[in-house]
This record gives sequence, C-alpha cells and structure tokens, in this order.
Amino acid sequence: MSNHVYKLLELTGSSTVSIEDAVAGAIAKAHETLRNIQWFKVTETRGHVKDGKVAHWQVSLKVGFTLE
Repeated sequence: MSNHVYKLLELTGSSTVSIEDAVAGAIAKAHETLRNIQWFKVTETRGHVKDGKVAHWQVSLKVGFTLE
C-alpha cells in the first residue's frame, strides 16, 4: 500500500429536503471539478424555520481527496 497525501476542501451544501440531500448535493457538485474524492466529515448543520417547520437545511462539510 502506498502512502497518500490528502487535500481538504470545505463545502456548504443546502437542501429543502434533508441533511443527507444537502451533503449529497455538495459532494456531487465538487465531483464535477475534483478527482479522487475519498471521504467527507460533517462539521456543522444549520437550518431555517418557517411557520414552525424546517424549511431549509444547510450543512458544512470537509471533503478529502488524494493528490496525484
């Protein structure tokens, strides 16, 4: 097994559906321009409340990818 060097990138995804959808959307968008994404870590979760209900999710995450 070879040693890897990772780069971290901080992203924030948002969704009206769920936390998971916000994370998946952020990773999918990053995948359009980044190669070798290996892992992610959620660092913060926020939301917007409207009329007593969750209206919007916003999730910050760190994404790790290997450098070539």
